[in-house]
Order: sequence, then structure tokens, then C-alpha cells
Amino acid sequence: MAVTELPPIPLPDGPGGTGSGARPEGTGSGAQGILRRQALRESAARTYARALPIVPVRARGLTIEGADGHRYLDCLSGAGTLALGHNHPVVLEAIRGVLDSGAPLQVLDLATPVKDAFTEELFSTLPPGLARHARVQFCGPAGTDAVEAALKLVRTATGRDGLLAFSGAYHGMTAGALAASGGAPSVSTTRLPFPYDYRCPFGVGGEYGAELSARWTERLLDDPKGGVGAPAGMILEPVQGEGGVIPAPDGWLRRMRDITAARSIPLIVDEVQTGVGRTGAFWAVQHSGVVPDVMVLSKAIGGSMPLAVVVYHEALDAWRPGAHAGTFRGNQLAMAAGAATLAYVRENRLAERAAALGERMLHRLRQLAERYPHIGDVRGRGLMIGLELVNPEAEQPEAEQLAAERPGVERPEAERPGSGRPGARPAAPMLAAAVQQECLQRGLIVELGGRHSAVIRLLPPLTITDEQAEAVLDRLADALDAAIRTAGAPGLGPGSGLGPGSERPPVASPFVGDHR
Repeated sequence: MAVTELPPIPLPDGPGGTGSGARPEGTGSGAQGILRRQALRESAARTYARALPIVPVRARGLTIEGADGHRYLDCLSGAGTLALGHNHPVVLEAIRGVLDSGAPLQVLDLATPVKDAFTEELFSTLPPGLARHARVQFCGPAGTDAVEAALKLVRTATGRDGLLAFSGAYHGMTAGALAASGGAPSVSTTRLPFPYDYRCPFGVGGEYGAELSARWTERLLDDPKGGVGAPAGMILEPVQGEGGVIPAPDGWLRRMRDITAARSIPLIVDEVQTGVGRTGAFWAVQHSGVVPDVMVLSKAIGGSMPLAVVVYHEALDAWRPGAHAGTFRGNQLAMAAGAATLAYVRENRLAERAAALGERMLHRLRQLAERYPHIGDVRGRGLMIGLELVNPEAEQPEAEQLAAERPGVERPEAERPGSGRPGARPAAPMLAAAVQQECLQRGLIVELGGRHSAVIRLLPPLTITDEQAEAVLDRLADALDAAIRTAGAPGLGPGSGLGPGSERPPVASPFVGDHR
């Protein structure tokens, strides 16, 4: 089926849509009326609705149709929740099966056939080294609830309190998860440098930058006067999503596993967004062969329904009965939809498909970067892809500025003039916002992320076709070109990250997207 081919979707009259499909006036019953009431009634904390002023009424696969009749290719996918896209038949069939069976929909933590089937399917996908000794904790419905449970678990099991986390991390919006995230201060969390190749904290990048990050971690933990007590655990993301789509090098992940294992520090891997085939392996840790002590899972495991679990080694199972609970941990619809999704991804080898298609998409985006110096970096893994937009007219790249400030410091080969890789330039958040809006005008939904919200993020469903992927990239390229050509328009001038008079990018809210 062609990308734009979708059977006509009749829209209801009255609130939520117009039967004619015509763009409604800005009054009561149409899309504009719904958006106006949302703005008046909902919290100022709302995020996606600000950048994406659409009112979805029908959806299937990659495609969303709004109440105004416009159609969009959705590369947000519920922040990675929709592994199979919108309303996949196997998901709908699983949900209908539970509804038609008369089974209870909410049973707290009681055993049910639906829950047993989900657990069996989940364990069949886990890294074997963990699955053989695993326990599963069903939590509240969001990823942040599972993060809270994981942190509480390792503190209970070890009797220690401190935590090791990484710059740029995002683990959720509840108190404990927020404290472990990169943008929030916490006296009980030690921040460690994450290997960010394009903006390396050590100014070198590549394998050497990752090695320095590992050495820093190792020596800090072993320094008796380093100020870091024995921590309860280390938490990390195999690919930092909200942090800007930054894949952790496999060798670095193995070093983190060695470092934590040698010091009896439980390793928690947050696979909330990277799991279920997203990165080209069923679980992102499988790229490196690392077997963590704890895995935090949510989003796609519920098959579009709210579900979150913690899977951990049995040696950590120090809970007392009732020590961690949650009313909605028995969501039967989510478990049915989740089991169907996990099985479909496994049986149809969608992880392998994501790896191959993701490489092709990255290749084309790198070709685009050769045409536009505004693309500072293209990176990702599988169908978790990011383009970091920068100001190409900045007077000094960061590496050149460092060299000017410290003339005795030898710059790495990769950042010397003529090496083919200039130093990282200042982020261009206003350009990224303009590209996002140009994408929306062309029927493409994308997300922003990164340190300054200057990274265009693509999270398409794993079921995206080759033809659809080409359409996504065509629209993105056209949107980028349009945003650059109109850079002189009001609001995209000095201070926007687009011109020679630009200021440093504003510090965005540290968590602008993937709110759990």
C-alpha cells in the first residue's frame, strides 16, 4: 500500500470531528475548538500538544488522521510505545479476546492466564543469562514507576543508598527517577560522564573518549578520598533517547559491567524506550553481550497499553510482602496486548529488520549532512535515529575554542583542520523547532530531544515499510531545506542558532519529551 493510501475515514459530526472533512472554523465542535479547550483546561505541563497542534481521530500503522482531515506519518510513535504502529491487528485481536472472554480487567497482583502468558513470552525474549535467574516485579503503569521500583530494590538488597548515573540521562519524572536523570540535581546521585562522541566531555571523542569515561568511573570509585561511598547501584541507558539519541559504545557498556561486577554494584539498565527490537536487537544490551542485574521495561512491552515491569536477578529479591505495590499492576488488557506484541516482534524478526532499515536510513541522512552543514551529527541504532542541528556560522567550533584557550593542548587527529570532522558547533534549537513545524506542515510528526532540544528524533514503528521510510526522509529533507531557507524570517534571527550573531543556545527544560 502506498504511503498516502488510506481508506477514507468517516469523521463524526459534533465534538471531535467534522463529517465533511473540511477544515473547521475556530469555534466549538471542530479541531480548533478542541485545541482551544485543551489550552484553557489542561495543565501548563503539557508538552507534545504545544508543538503538535493536531487532534487525532483515527490511526493505523504509521498513519494518523486528524479531525481536520489531514494525514500524518507518525515518527513519534507514542515516544516509542507503538512498536507495531497504531492499531495493529494482532494487538486489537488480543484486546478483543480479553474483552469478549469475560475475564476480569484489573486484578491487582493475582495470577491469571493472561498474566502467565505475558510472563512466559517476556522471559523467552530476555538475555538467557538473566532469564535463567530472573524475577519480575509488576509495577505501576509508567516507566518512571518501574525506575522507582528498581532503585528501591537495589537499595533494599544492598543496604546502601547512593546511586551512580550519567550526564544526559533521562529516567522519568517521579522524584527518584528524576534525581537519577541528567538535568536534575541530587545529593545522593554521583554524575558520571557518558561517552557522547560529538560533544565528548574530554574533547576527544571516539573509542578514546569512551575509554576515558570508563577510567574516570573506575578511578572515582576506587579513590578513598573521591567522595563517593559504596553505591546501591548504577543506572544507565544503552542509547540515551531524550538525551539526544546517543548510543553507548558496546565496549564501554562491557567496561561498566566489569566495573560494577568487580565492586558488587548492581547494574540497572533502563530499556524503557530501547527495548522490543527498537535498536536492532530485541533488547539493546544484547548488542554488547552485557547481562545486567536489573532491567527496567515499559512502553512497547504493553503493546500500546500502559504497563511497566522490573526484571532482576533472583539474588536481589529482598522484598518483603507488600514492600512495593501499585493498584494498576494487574492491567489485563496491557498484558494481552504486550504478549501479542512481543510474540509478533520475535516471530517476524522485526529487530533484524529494524537494524537493516535503520542503517539505510542513517546512510541517507549522512548523505543529507554532506549537503547541509547545519546537521552537526547523524547517529542512532536501529530505528532510534537522531540528527543534531547546529549553527554552522558560529565563529569557533568548541574544539577550536578549546585549542585557543589552551594552546599547549594537542587536539585529537579527528578534530584537526583537514581531518574531515570539525569540532562540535553550538546547538541550533530554534532551527530544530522550525524543522519540526515544517515537517508537520508536510504531514510528518517528529520529536525533539538533546541537551538544548536541537536533535530531530525519529522513532517510527518497527513495521514501517521501505517505501514509507523513503517518504519520511523525503519530507524531512524538504522540511530542513525550507527551515534553512527561511532562516531570516522573524523569530529565526540572532540568538536562534542560525546566524553569525547567534548567542549560545538557551538551556531548555531538561526533559522536553519522553515523559513517563
